[in-house]
Amino acid sequence: MKRILAQCLKELAQFRRDRLTVALAFILPIAILLIYGFAIRLESKNIPLSVQDFDNSPLSRTYVERLFATQQFIPTPLEDNSPTASIDRGVAKATVVIPPDFSRRIKSQTPVDVQVLVDGTDVNNARVIQNSIRATTNFFMQTENLLPRQTGIEAEVRLWFNPGRSEALYIVPGVYAVALWVFPSILSSIAMVREKETGTIVQVYASDLTAFEWLLGKELAYLCVGIGEAVLIMGLGSFLFKIPFAGEPTPLLVGTLVYLSASVAFGLFVGVRAGNQNAAVQGTAIAGFLTSFLLSGFIYRVENIPFPLSIISNIIPARYYLILTRDAFVRGTGWLGVWYIPLIIAGIGILLFLAATRVTARMQFKN
Repeated sequence: MKRILAQCLKELAQFRRDRLTVALAFILPIAILLIYGFAIRLESKNIPLSVQDFDNSPLSRTYVERLFATQQFIPTPLEDNSPTASIDRGVAKATVVIPPDFSRRIKSQTPVDVQVLVDGTDVNNARVIQNSIRATTNFFMQTENLLPRQTGIEAEVRLWFNPGRSEALYIVPGVYAVALWVFPSILSSIAMVREKETGTIVQVYASDLTAFEWLLGKELAYLCVGIGEAVLIMGLGSFLFKIPFAGEPTPLLVGTLVYLSASVAFGLFVGVRAGNQNAAVQGTAIAGFLTSFLLSGFIYRVENIPFPLSIISNIIPARYYLILTRDAFVRGTGWLGVWYIPLIIAGIGILLFLAATRVTARMQFKN
């Protein structure tokens, strides 16, 4: 145990002396938190919308006001007084055309058609525009008493856990999962490769230090660094985005330690396989960042991932840690709902560490 602690202290001393690595280890996670936390928005807003009102009556103007009161659209003037010119030139994403007999037909209780032209080049944006205009039209008809008073079914929707639909509650816990998987693994992989490039790994091979003890010392060292990164970005995220704990914090604390251990083990595994620092960084970036960003449910639901990538997502630790962070900061279920997550992550981390130990032991035997 003394040799493992000595190896851990040696790694921390080397890390502390490299000021550039120390700065990058704590500045880059903050940059990721700020960029993703403020830049990623899943709900479309400020969509340019043009309106061509041929009726120009109080009722039609009320309908137009309802459209822009949703705060999803911003008024955009028509180009050449044509409903299609604004869309063709990319000035507007949609155009609403109100017929000249709009108010007259409504007052006579006859159906009236309102034409909506939508730019369909962005499918998701077009779907948002379509649903928003339909919902606004239904609300306008309700407020103007234009719908039948008796309806068969009336749905009353309540939003749990995030009634204000704050996107930060969805994005920021996901940033924790991505950042705490990528950066500790990059640091540990670089530290592993640096031993090869400087030749100090030969001293390890010549000593009686086993591969397990050597890697475990590095594991403990960069686990301490990862804990510092976790405290920094979680504290800053809670302060900037006003995201407190929603329930018992112990599942997050235990799960974070296990998750960071798996992240460092992944970096060690990449490091023992890579030949230089560039290869180590690229390996952790491709196999670590892309998978944790795209296959974890951070942006897209895991259920929407097509086969066979959906199989790969089952072995991505970020997928499970994402559930843990969103539960800790949004839902607040506690151990009852997330008890299995630390076990799954621990299993993946142990397999990665044992694989790195086996590769290192073979290299030590050959040398």
